[in-house]
Amino acid sequence: MSRRQQDALSRTALGVFRLNGQFLALSEKLAEPAGLTAAWWQVLGAVLPEPLPVSGIARVMGITRQSVQRVADLLVREGLAVYEPNPAHRRAKLLAPTAAGRAAIRRIDPGHAELAARLMRELGGQEAFDETVRALERLSRALEALEAPEGLEGPEGLEGPEGPEGPAARGD
Repeated sequence: MSRRQQDALSRTALGVFRLNGQFLALSEKLAEPAGLTAAWWQVLGAVLPEPLPVSGIARVMGITRQSVQRVADLLVREGLAVYEPNPAHRRAKLLAPTAAGRAAIRRIDPGHAELAARLMRELGGQEAFDETVRALERLSRALEALEAPEGLEGPEGLEGPEGPEGPAARGD
């Protein structure tokens, strides 16, 4: 690896770490009026389209299952989500938002829309915003490719050494 490559990697990592902190701070501000935290919003947002097992949420978000489990349990305790039976796996329940959870997310929408419009203007327009998103998605895919063990499928269909009946395939 050349010095230039190392410098680019370091600058990229530091930039992403800073972005993570900035997004978390903004997310906390946006979520607060709805009675949520950024973490609660993140987990609820992951299950808005469809209920998911905790492990599936963790994979989508790129964080540990234990972190998601802790937040999911709090959301259920607060009545913002429920655990539902999972037809694909007896023990790995699905997390789903309740009406109260969906209402909390809707309360965030106006601030979220305003922030998106302000950020789009700051970036120089929708085309520049879209290119920023594509660059971040490309970076994420590249890092996923580096993490995938050779000879195994990527994250979308990872079966793992246990085969199609192993924990990765079951959603544990």
